[in-house]
Amino acid sequence: MDWLILFLSGVIGGVLNSIAGGGSFITFPALLFAGVPPIAANATNTFASCAGYISGAYALRHEIRSGTKQLKLVVGLCVIGGGIGAFLLLHTPEALFTQSVPWLLLFAALLFTFGGTLNKWLKQATAEHKHATSAGAFFSALLLLIVCIYGGYFNAGLGIVTLSYLALAGYTNINVMNGIKLLVSASASLAAIVFFIVNGSIDWPSGMAVLMGTLVGGYYSAKISRRIPQQYVRNTVIIASFFITAYFFYTN
Repeated sequence: MDWLILFLSGVIGGVLNSIAGGGSFITFPALLFAGVPPIAANATNTFASCAGYISGAYALRHEIRSGTKQLKLVVGLCVIGGGIGAFLLLHTPEALFTQSVPWLLLFAALLFTFGGTLNKWLKQATAEHKHATSAGAFFSALLLLIVCIYGGYFNAGLGIVTLSYLALAGYTNINVMNGIKLLVSASASLAAIVFFIVNGSIDWPSGMAVLMGTLVGGYYSAKISRRIPQQYVRNTVIIASFFITAYFFYTN
């Protein structure tokens, strides 16, 4: 029964990620409800989500190449950041991480809800102050590192955080931004997964159930997306994310 629940949560998560994002609001709690300990659930959710990042980045590989001339530097920073985030997670006491889960979910829910508005504001700010991006190359790299540390520590909301960073860095082409977002997510997640594998933190049966579900959901999401407006799906995810967050605050 747990395998079926995890598989179905993966299907729903895969559909959401393909249409509007926010699949981790379904898959991460499902892993917790299935009895996977919080840190292992987070590590397992990162593993299950990574396949979608990799396939998406490959599909947008041309946009990625056209969007950045420092590809090796970007990947290197992402790998380092993802590794640091995973290291911090694995050295966080289980009880402390359990207490932080509601706050992490709330942060991710707020990012998902207001991320679009934030990105628009950042684009306007960088358009008016272009010198801020040219003079802040070091701080831009440092910010990317921090974004990936977050991604290695807690995968939910990573896409929104990355898009906000790209808007601040001066990117305007949404296809390029989506491509680089997926590259960042894939690189940081792969680095984190290496740490999780070495530490034995991934619940493989649960992770494979969610992974298979996300692949099925992602495959069939194209047909679903033609029938359901993206904004309806997004609003549903927002409502669900805050209900789930409130539940974890109540039970914590």
